[in-house]
Amino acid sequence: MPSSKITTLSELKDYLYLAMQLEHATLPAYLTALYSIKPGTNTDAVHILRVVAVEEMLHLSIAANLLNAIGGTPDLAHPGFVPSYPTYLPDGETDFKVGITRFGKEAVETFKKIERPSKGDGRLVRRSYAPGTSVLGRHPKSDEMHFYSIGDFYKAIEDGFELLEAEAQGLGKTIFIGDPKRQVTSEYYYSGGGALFAVTDLESAKRAITLVMTQGEGTPTSIYDNDGELSHFYRFDQLTHGRYYQKGDEPHHPTGPALSVDWEASYPIEANVKLADFPAGTELYDAAQSFNQAYAKFLKAITRAFNGKPELLLTAVPLMFDFRNLITELVRNPLPGSAGRNAAPTFEIDAVTAAESLAAARQEVVA
Repeated sequence: MPSSKITTLSELKDYLYLAMQLEHATLPAYLTALYSIKPGTNTDAVHILRVVAVEEMLHLSIAANLLNAIGGTPDLAHPGFVPSYPTYLPDGETDFKVGITRFGKEAVETFKKIERPSKGDGRLVRRSYAPGTSVLGRHPKSDEMHFYSIGDFYKAIEDGFELLEAEAQGLGKTIFIGDPKRQVTSEYYYSGGGALFAVTDLESAKRAITLVMTQGEGTPTSIYDNDGELSHFYRFDQLTHGRYYQKGDEPHHPTGPALSVDWEASYPIEANVKLADFPAGTELYDAAQSFNQAYAKFLKAITRAFNGKPELLLTAVPLMFDFRNLITELVRNPLPGSAGRNAAPTFEIDAVTAAESLAAARQEVVA
């Protein structure tokens, strides 16, 4: 049975690539929910989703810094990086599905599961899935072994950094051999809570991991992160309770001003729709294709930013909100054959990459 203990630098790189994949996987779900909200409604929910989306990009950037720090190569355009939705994320004894769905009570409860506080100790559990099922949180060396929770996954990474750096230091070396120019810092980051800093040693690596975990979950003794900002879980929890948290509040008991949530004020999109569900040759099909192409371009820009062009992050991150026009073109229009539900983005990026590769290969043959 594989162990969660990371004993080689290669294994640590594998884990950090999975961390990037895990952090990114929330973005399609958050962005679709955000842009499914009907204009002029749910202003509090819109603000919360925008803030959390920007901070998830921060977490993705931190994971890339961690990978670059040990000589890895972040690649968001690699086949399989974007999961097929719905995808499973670790959640204790059983996993839970994250899908591309409309804003509503069910979506918010899923978002709270993503960000739910947990006490990780690196535990693994055995889970079986049907072939072809998209699952995040698998052990890199075993399809059957899965981390008990996201907290357990990050605890294994932190332990791996400590063990491998201690071994390297004992030999007069270090695992932090990456090019410092590949580190993305705050001057290249769009906005949001938390500072984006260079990872250059064990102390900064552990600080980076702590930032990711506390910004999502809060600290073990507080609903706030280490910067005093309300964590993602409790931001979403405000929508459940219809009330803001304020200083001194206990978990699940916000006492601040009321906020208004209209759970029905979002477009009734078809959940986890695929491009094959769109009538070929229609404007709606073309719109879904255009979105996938734009998202693929976004991931390529982020990849370049993480591989020595950090200034590209300044223009790439705002693209998340430029997707609004492309997404709303889909979610406002009925999807034929879906019993009155509307279209939605499919995030089928591998198909775009494959088509571009085939086109490039054909062009080389012609040349």
